[in-house]
Amino acid sequence: MLTTVVPNPKPLRWQRVKSSPLARQREVFTTAFTFLFFIWWDNLWQNSSSATRKRRANWLVSNLLELGPTFIKVGQSLSTRVDLLPPEYIEALSALQDNVPAFGVTEAITIVETELGKSIHTIYRDFDRTPLAAASLGQVHKARLHTGEDVVVKVQRPGLKKLFDLDLHAIGKLLKVFRRYFAWTRKYQLEGIYSEFFTVLYQEIDYTQEGKNADRFRQNFKGYPRIVVPRVYWEYSTTQVLTMEYVPGIKVDDRQALEACGLNPKEINQLGICAYLKQLLQDGFFHADPHPGNLAVSQDGNLIFYDYGMMAEVQSMDKDQMVKTFFAVLRKDSNEVIDMLTSMGLLEAVPDMSPVKRMMKFVLDRFTERPVDIKAFEQMKSELVSMFEQQPFRLPAKMTYILKSLTTLDGIARILDPEYNLTAAAQPFVRSLTLAKGQGNMLGELARQARDFITYKLNQPSATEVFLRKLEDRLDRGELMIQVRSTESDRTLKRIHLAVKSLIYACLTGFTLLSGAVLLVGAGGGYVSWAIAAFMLSGLSLIGLLRSLIQLSIREKLDRIAER
Repeated sequence: MLTTVVPNPKPLRWQRVKSSPLARQREVFTTAFTFLFFIWWDNLWQNSSSATRKRRANWLVSNLLELGPTFIKVGQSLSTRVDLLPPEYIEALSALQDNVPAFGVTEAITIVETELGKSIHTIYRDFDRTPLAAASLGQVHKARLHTGEDVVVKVQRPGLKKLFDLDLHAIGKLLKVFRRYFAWTRKYQLEGIYSEFFTVLYQEIDYTQEGKNADRFRQNFKGYPRIVVPRVYWEYSTTQVLTMEYVPGIKVDDRQALEACGLNPKEINQLGICAYLKQLLQDGFFHADPHPGNLAVSQDGNLIFYDYGMMAEVQSMDKDQMVKTFFAVLRKDSNEVIDMLTSMGLLEAVPDMSPVKRMMKFVLDRFTERPVDIKAFEQMKSELVSMFEQQPFRLPAKMTYILKSLTTLDGIARILDPEYNLTAAAQPFVRSLTLAKGQGNMLGELARQARDFITYKLNQPSATEVFLRKLEDRLDRGELMIQVRSTESDRTLKRIHLAVKSLIYACLTGFTLLSGAVLLVGAGGGYVSWAIAAFMLSGLSLIGLLRSLIQLSIREKLDRIAER
């Protein structure tokens, strides 16, 4: 990922110190548990204002920068996880996308000369000493070959492999502690995400693999002149140095510059969406880091992709499920969408799926033909509260980079076309599939789904007919069951449970405090140690009481929201 160069005269901690495994583990654990303490403290005192979250988020970003490239990448990945983090954290972590300091040009030249075995002037006629851009893993310099071609030279930061080895060990230890002592972390499949993350990270520092990715990506878009993939100069590339064709362009999110060049942002937006649909649904090989620094537009309106280090593949089975889900979304078939999301592991079956189904139908009916409006969800308060309580949504490790790509693209699409909608943007892609000859199982499935969708749009049945057809199917499969449930009773029982729990903690706190006082003043002070133990137990009970009261307060607020 390439970003604007930020001058940084003071070296960061990871650049100054040669860490041992134990020292690196101590740094990681200290940062992690300090942050968890902040969160616990804020929850304890119900200090969860926007200003407090913003301060904690800025502290987190500062420490991720200090910890180095691995954690910068972690922060960049988290900056797209709107399902996990509040807006203040998303905003602060997004600053990591363009706040990465460059390293010295002398180091960069030394790495190039060592890797290629020649002096810099023997390799390149010109080599710009000021980097064009910097990233968490490397930086880019413009250069010119002796044959006259303008190129960019990507140079890897020194010592990354050793640092990644240390971080792999330290984060692995941290996750084991989390899994053992923090039960709430187990539902996020952190170990799978950790394994997937480091697999991709190690691939990113192998520039030979990045060059192969670029060649494969170019081959996939052969015959698509509006998608530009820079050429790799293999004779000037190694595992730590990558020389590629210089293809300048306008940043894809710079709408004013695009319009000044006579380009239509809506058309660029449609081109990008169709390019990603092809990658995900047809090729199964996609660019996993499509932020504005890695996407540009040429003067004649072609879309340019940069940086092929973070690429990911979709397995055949997953791709088939994604194809069916995509066309189910276009058809607004909420039941099939939920079935496919469940089979893909994105949804977990919970005792009452009715709030999820109502929410899915609401989203498909309202937002497939216009951008998502968060305020519109005010109409679905009770469903949101029910889903929050059950937490049926989850993100398997294999889907992490797909979601990251889609959320980043959605942000770019909103800038280019605030009124964009998926159905209209996908039409060129769908039309191209209907003309496909069906070579291979996957392309054949895509073509069949596309033709079925066109037929569906032309012969769209009435709402009553669709409902009766689905009802009949579910009766045949034995999936329809009657569920009687009193939401109000459930909420009341939960409040009673929390109130009783608080009462027990209050009694225990009072009893142990009184016992400690009696032991301290009684029997001539001979039971001081027992009195201290009683006071400590009283303190722990008090913490439990405060926590239970906070939970009771939150429960009452959620119930009031749901009842409005």
